[in-house]
Amino acid sequence: MKKQTTGREQLGTFAPQFAALNDDVLFGEVWSREDELSAHDRSLITCAALVAMGAPQLTSHLAIAKQNGVTQEEMVALITHLAFYAGWPKAWSAFNMSKEIYDGK
Repeated sequence: MKKQTTGREQLGTFAPQFAALNDDVLFGEVWSREDELSAHDRSLITCAALVAMGAPQLTSHLAIAKQNGVTQEEMVALITHLAFYAGWPKAWSAFNMSKEIYDGK
């Protein structure tokens, strides 16, 4: 697992404790437990939660998911399934974000 530094880069001086928790605990400890869940599966779970919330962090996690081996077909199936539970507008937004990541546009 690649060392995460986004928290410190974006919030390090403004919110140093949050940045450290993001980089060291969330990504450094939780995401690194691949014996419990693979990075692929964690990415699917994380993207599902972010789609359901309509969170802007979805874009970043879609890129991570792609790096972790989540295919376009898997992401399309995930978003399609969630459309019925999280809402059609959230699915539309997630599809547009996914197209940018998977199509590279």
